[in-house]
Amino acid sequence: MAQHTFHLTATWPGGRNSEGYIEAGNLKTAISIPPEMDGPGIGTNPDEMLLGAAATCYLITLAAMIERASLPLLEMSLESEGIVDVTNGIFTYEKIMHRPTVMLQKNTHEKDYRLLEKLIYKAEQTCMISKALKGNVKITVSPTIK
Repeated sequence: MAQHTFHLTATWPGGRNSEGYIEAGNLKTAISIPPEMDGPGIGTNPDEMLLGAAATCYLITLAAMIERASLPLLEMSLESEGIVDVTNGIFTYEKIMHRPTVMLQKNTHEKDYRLLEKLIYKAEQTCMISKALKGNVKITVSPTIK
């Protein structure tokens, strides 16, 4: 069994509204609490990083599945949105919505479009980050196929 280990170092100089810094491989950025949660909004924050992890994992998984299926991909993009619920002062990352747009090359067969639609939903189910969040954060997919 192969295992991959990822390392992150973080510094945090003070209280709640301080500005920290993280480094993990190619990721090097300032961090703080976002302004929506009454923080200074410097750099990124855990909410954006969780959304980024879910979105990039989904997009890369979908790209790999499209490639393995030999579908004639022309271009692909993704918009994702994360919803955090605040009830009685408790913050809960409630939902992530992925909105992929996938365009296949002209003269593509109808069966390829049907396969693409299946892969769009399967990618969310097989993405490592989606699986890690399962049962805690609802993830939906609303594709645009061209």
